[in-house]
Amino acid sequence: MIPVRGVNGARVAVLGLGRSGLSAARALAEGGATPICWDDNPDARIKAEAEGFDCVDLKRAGAFDDVSRLIVSPGIPHLYPAPNAVISAALAAGVPVDNDIGLFFQSFATPEWDNFDSAPRVIAVTGSNGKSTTSALLHHIMQVAGRPSQLAGNIGRGVLDIDPPHDGEVIVLELSSYQTDLARNLTPDVAVFTNLSPDHLDRHGGMGGYFAAKRRLFAEGGPDRAVIGVDEDEGRFLAGQLSEGPTDDRVIRVSVEQKLTGPGWQVFARKGYLSEYRKGRQVASIDLRDIGGLPGAHNHQNACSAYAAARAVGIAPKVIEAAFRSFAGLPHRSQLIAEAGGVRFVNDSKATNVDSAAKALAAFDNILWICGGLQKDGGLDGVNAASGSVKKAYVIGREAAHFAMQLTVDTHVCNTMEAAVEAAMADAKSGDVVLLAPAAASFDQYDSFERRGEDFIAQVKARL
Repeated sequence: MIPVRGVNGARVAVLGLGRSGLSAARALAEGGATPICWDDNPDARIKAEAEGFDCVDLKRAGAFDDVSRLIVSPGIPHLYPAPNAVISAALAAGVPVDNDIGLFFQSFATPEWDNFDSAPRVIAVTGSNGKSTTSALLHHIMQVAGRPSQLAGNIGRGVLDIDPPHDGEVIVLELSSYQTDLARNLTPDVAVFTNLSPDHLDRHGGMGGYFAAKRRLFAEGGPDRAVIGVDEDEGRFLAGQLSEGPTDDRVIRVSVEQKLTGPGWQVFARKGYLSEYRKGRQVASIDLRDIGGLPGAHNHQNACSAYAAARAVGIAPKVIEAAFRSFAGLPHRSQLIAEAGGVRFVNDSKATNVDSAAKALAAFDNILWICGGLQKDGGLDGVNAASGSVKKAYVIGREAAHFAMQLTVDTHVCNTMEAAVEAAMADAKSGDVVLLAPAAASFDQYDSFERRGEDFIAQVKARL
């Protein structure tokens, strides 16, 4: 646990008692604060009270008297589409609002570091797609390199649940826009921006607000090094804002769409080869084409981002390549779950938006595509443009017929995962890929994308 520093004797309110909320309450108490907790869910309150925390309705009059700060769980809106009533009350009372990420950066460094040979470092990864794989890959690289490392944030453990760091340890954090948007302290040593595509727009008041939430990771504290994907306008703009000029190697530009040239520091992938250039000269390259855990251009982008961040903390190219080759990938992200009769079955349930699904489709040929779910704003044009390798789509979800009508490929309305897997397997021939890449959220039928992916795996394995 990372005890929260600077709160001894303070009363701190905690709103939302899921994983991050309870973790924050424990870390606050460990730092000498008195947490005042609330969740509208009675079961969550019972769980918190069982740990000895006081639960007080933060909506009642005077709830913020003598409260120094409100800590909010990431799923609770603080501004758009409308502020939560408790957050509005806190702001009206002049109480600052923060989250567990802000508490982490406030509390991570300690006087004990004076005795270390090498200070611990934090690599924080954000972006629309690929941040989980990039974060997990970075953590794996550190393990292969023999560097102590922990993985936390939006993946792995809660940020305040990690162990106090060792000498020279690297903490890898995956941070969502919900987490970066509210944190009052954001001071990673290396910050990574993978890419940007429309997502969570209702929560951020549009694309500008969404980008602004991501940008805070780079603007609030100023990392020593920034790894920026520059294949979108926003990434190019961000890199330009952070750089003092073409030779400024504090910014490492990353691309999978173009060869990057110039006197700075660049990492890019073309035709399956990753290249690192510094001062206009190539210093390393890796053939990514036969690396099973990183299939497709979208994973090559993840590889470039992780490579650049690892180089920023001194890991050698050959060590990084060895780590790439032993990386098994993440569940629900281009996960090969079975192969039978020449047919591969791939679970990319994490492809919850159009852009991530389009990237999954671009990674394979001869696709029998299982898609559908709770459709997000923006339509399906982006995924239609990437569906050239799709032989047929098998559409699930409560609004499957409506989803299918928007697709430009041959469709079969299946509604359920069971029916979709059965139909796809009946049609599959050697050389085909049965791919779950929904291009939609899961919440119309499942409580998470993980549950959706697990259902796909179960349905496939039941028929093999």
